[in-house]
This record gives sequence, structure tokens and C-alpha cells, in this order.
Amino acid sequence: MTIPTETDVLIVGGGPAGALLGCLLARRGIGVLVAEKQTELDRDFRGETLAAPSVVTLRKLGFGPALSSHGFLETAAVSMRMEGRRVFSVDYGKFGVDALPVDIPQPALIGIFNEEAAGLPGYTRAAGTACTGLLIEDGTVRGAVLKQKDGTRTEVRARLVVGADGRFSKVRKEAGLAARIQPMERDFLSLKLPRPAGWGNHAELIVDRDKHLVVLPTWPDFLRVGHNLPKRGMGALRKEGFEAFRAGIAAIDPRLEPLMEEHLRSWDDTGFLEIFTAEVDQWARDGLILIGDASHTCTPILGQGVNLAIQDTVCLAPVIARALAATPSGSVPAAEFDRFVATRRKHKTVVTRFQRMQERALAQHTPMGVRLRRARFSVLDKLPVKYAVFGKVINAPHQVDPADLRVHLAHSR
Repeated sequence: MTIPTETDVLIVGGGPAGALLGCLLARRGIGVLVAEKQTELDRDFRGETLAAPSVVTLRKLGFGPALSSHGFLETAAVSMRMEGRRVFSVDYGKFGVDALPVDIPQPALIGIFNEEAAGLPGYTRAAGTACTGLLIEDGTVRGAVLKQKDGTRTEVRARLVVGADGRFSKVRKEAGLAARIQPMERDFLSLKLPRPAGWGNHAELIVDRDKHLVVLPTWPDFLRVGHNLPKRGMGALRKEGFEAFRAGIAAIDPRLEPLMEEHLRSWDDTGFLEIFTAEVDQWARDGLILIGDASHTCTPILGQGVNLAIQDTVCLAPVIARALAATPSGSVPAAEFDRFVATRRKHKTVVTRFQRMQERALAQHTPMGVRLRRARFSVLDKLPVKYAVFGKVINAPHQVDPADLRVHLAHSR
């Protein structure tokens, strides 16, 4: 593949944020290069649930037919059981959003964005291409050095570099934008099982003292199960043996025991995720902006990663378009992103705070702490305010720029 040596916007990272941003900018006639270090999309992702506002936004932007063509699973509700008692539930239909959350494989979602962008002029996607460093002159980011799988290195000059390369962002590191890493007390192990007929389409959180499972129905016919373990506890878990691990999950939710007996054979059937948050004081410098997990990493609790990425992108696309128009030549000044950063930081801080509160509650292990936790959730379940509390985190509105809608309609004719 021949990589252009100049472009308006270089996006490093082709996940949901990078792929969608590349598409929205290309629709506006902006030159875009999306560099993604992976060559294939067929990877196993842990977070694949689109919140209802994300579904509405993607439909407005014209991706509805492609989503329907692929297929997805709507999630009707989420419930919580603690020590064998159902203590809390939320009906997603009561939020007043014209959609339900949907589960769709993340590779399929990224593929939808890539396919839409592929035919647009000025758009290039470079798979199997990693960023090895930034081009910085007089304190301003002027582009990046990209390395392809065959070892070819290319210096790409861009008026703006977007770091959309995730929780371990290379762009963030190379830009000297320090992240404050705060580990959680526990990490996460995930696995996939066939979904039995008649299981239903609601998500479940099943808690037994300081152990819990997240059980999510996923498209087309699977269950995704997440299980907590102590920080740096994977070694001890492996030492106890795989059978002991399966027995521990079955003790929390006996319904899963026969499924695991048949389909969960070894540690290779599980995936490990280190849980931490990363907060970055400075998201932008002249010629560069961070988005998604690169700017503010959240935890998997409530599966907000992909939704925060979509929110970032929908907010950022018009900001970039205006900034490029306002500075016809040269790099985009960091000040152009001040309002974007302030708005998105505020919401992500709310999400992180809520996730940490949830993690503290789930980590309770003393008899008194467990009883108080169960009582708090039981009381909250009876109060209408629970929808306001949850809605603030999972149903943040997306402000779709009218220009993006006009551009979509123009391309649809």
C-alpha cells in the first residue's frame, strides 16, 4: 500500500472512534488518513453494546440500514441479583429514548464505518500500519512516522494528528501528555458461551459478596460473561486450576455450569483485562488532539467505552472542520479544542466517578458491608430517581451537527 505523505488529518487508531471520525471528516471533503496497526478486524472485543443514544445518533448519520443489514440484539433491561436475591432492575424502555441498547460485534461496527468511507475522495485507510513517533517542530505536531508490516517507514505531514489509539496510546506518550493511571482493586476475566433458547435479552449483574459476574446476551446467540478477580490475581487463579475456576463461576450462577462443562475447555477460552482508569490533564497541543480511551480511559463497568468514543467523535468532527476552515494553512492550534475538551472531560469525569462508586460497592466483603449494599440497592430500586441516576451515565445526549446530516443526505441522493 502506498501511504500519502501529506493529508489534512492523520488519525492514529482505527477503532470505533478513529473509524467513525475518518468517515465523518471524509464526508465533508476533508483529506483523511486512518492508520490502524491491526491488519484484520476479526478480534474478540469485550465491550460491544451500543447505548440507546448511540443507536439514535448512528441512525441519524445514515448507518441504520447497514446496522439492520448486519443484524444486532436489542437489550431490554438490566437487573442485579445479590446473594441470591433480585434487588435492582432498570427497564431500558422507560428512558424515553427512541431506541433500545443493541449488541453488535465491534469488528462489524468498524467495518460499517470503513465501508462507508472507502469510496470517498481524499480518504485512505492504512491497515497494518503503526505510529512509531510524531513529527514535532517548534513545539507543534506536524505529523507522524508510520511503519507498515513490511518495515516500510513513511513520514506523513498533517495539519492535525488525532490520537485514537486506545488506553495504551502511543500518540499520547510521544506527545508528552502524561496520564494519571489509577488501578482498580480488581481485574476482569471474560468468556463467551452459547446462549440457551429462551434465555431472554436482558443483562444481568450477579453478585455474591465480593465476587460477581456480568452476564450479557450478545449477537447472534451467545452469552458474554465477565468475572472479577483480585488485582494481579491471575497467577493464583491459574495455580488453583481450571476446574476450580469453572466451579467458582458455577457457584455464583449455577445456570452456567452445564454450558461451561460443554464449551469452556481451557484458559485459551478466556480473555484477561487489566482494569484501570487513566485521566489526562492535557488532551491537546498545537497540531494534535486525543479522543476515546487515549484521552480518558474508563473501566468496563456499564460498558461505556464504545459509547464515549462515539460521543467524542460526533462532538469533534464539526470542531475539526471549523478549525481547518479557520486556519487554511498550517497546524490546528490547541486552543481550537478548548470547548470540546471541557465538555467531554466533564461527562467522562461523571462516568468515571460513577464507575468507581460501583466498583467500591461490588468489592464489599464484610457481612455488614454486604447487608448495607443490598439494602441500598433495594431502596434505590423502588425510587423513580434510579432512572435519572443511570440515565446521566448511560444516556448522555449526542449533539449531531446539522452539517453532518446534510452531508449524509447529499451522499444518499
